[in-house]
Amino acid sequence: MPTTYYKRYRMEFDFRRKPRLEAFLPEGYEWVAWEPSLKSAHANVKFESFRGEIDSQVFSCLGDLPGCSRLMQDISEHEGFLAEATWMVRFAGNAFCEPILVGTIQGLQKSRWAGSIQNVGVVPEHRNIGLGRALIAKSLAGFRRAGLQRVTLDVTAANAHAVQLYRTLGFRCLSTSYREVETETAAALV
Repeated sequence: MPTTYYKRYRMEFDFRRKPRLEAFLPEGYEWVAWEPSLKSAHANVKFESFRGEIDSQVFSCLGDLPGCSRLMQDISEHEGFLAEATWMVRFAGNAFCEPILVGTIQGLQKSRWAGSIQNVGVVPEHRNIGLGRALIAKSLAGFRRAGLQRVTLDVTAANAHAVQLYRTLGFRCLSTSYREVETETAAALV
């Protein structure tokens, strides 16, 4: 089977060097704090956010609901799971749409001083209005409250919009790696 290599960046936010970010949501959106009963809701939003996107090619679990459910189970049961860095965003609804969950982020504490953002997902119909930025800022505030000094995340280099967002927020690239994925048809380095 052919193989594709996806270029990935590990990026870091260092609280000692960067100012506090404010987590502002656009009008009509609200925060939903972590509760264990919301595990499947996080999985659903994760699936709706990543299906058909490049990251579902890099990580097949993001391309189907059972995979997102297993991933959310694993994240929430991880010994370093940080509820205060794990959030969803709900669209309050309007005359055309009922209230709906549209964004998700999860956080893990990796060591005494460092944390890791696991997934930042916003459903396509609610992108480009600042929800990703708000989710990251809200999660970083949770990491800060937990006493951590640094937070990392990994991003696929071809996801230029996400890479630019992270840089704008003050993340810097620590390292580059390549993820090998067996594919039906081989593509060039992505």
